[in-house]
Amino acid sequence: MTVDQISRLIRTVANFPKPGVNFKDITPVLENSEAFRALSKHLAEKVNPQTDKLVAIESRGFILGAAVAQHLSCGLVIVRKPGKLPRETIREDYVLEYGSDSVEIHKDSLKPGDRVTIIDDVLATGGTASAVEKLCEKAGAQVLGSIFMMSIESLDGKSKLTYPNQSLL
Repeated sequence: MTVDQISRLIRTVANFPKPGVNFKDITPVLENSEAFRALSKHLAEKVNPQTDKLVAIESRGFILGAAVAQHLSCGLVIVRKPGKLPRETIREDYVLEYGSDSVEIHKDSLKPGDRVTIIDDVLATGGTASAVEKLCEKAGAQVLGSIFMMSIESLDGKSKLTYPNQSLL
């Protein structure tokens, strides 16, 4: 299945989860086994081959990260909102246009020198992805870049990222 065929399955849901937001619903892609398999292969082709671990951002990034990691035979590290991980964590706080937030990883998930690629479904304003870059650095990992299923170009999230990044759609 081509990237264009996959992109036609994505639905935009207006005013969700709040007025003024156009939510990108990827569940039709996930529900279609051919599309999901093709998506994970297309994303895997974009990952730097030196990657030791994928760092997946909560929550849809977990789905994509797990599928892509299987193609690459690399580890998967999950980044969550505070209080969701059971072991000792490292935390990164960040500011958004409408407030602040934080992300965490297990303290022992990344080792100094691990080469990581960050993965998520959508790059929007870039705030979360930028915080995850900093979180990986704090853990001593070498960030090789980020990959996203799609990017909302009008929000210019790429300008907030330090490392190379690319989107499939």
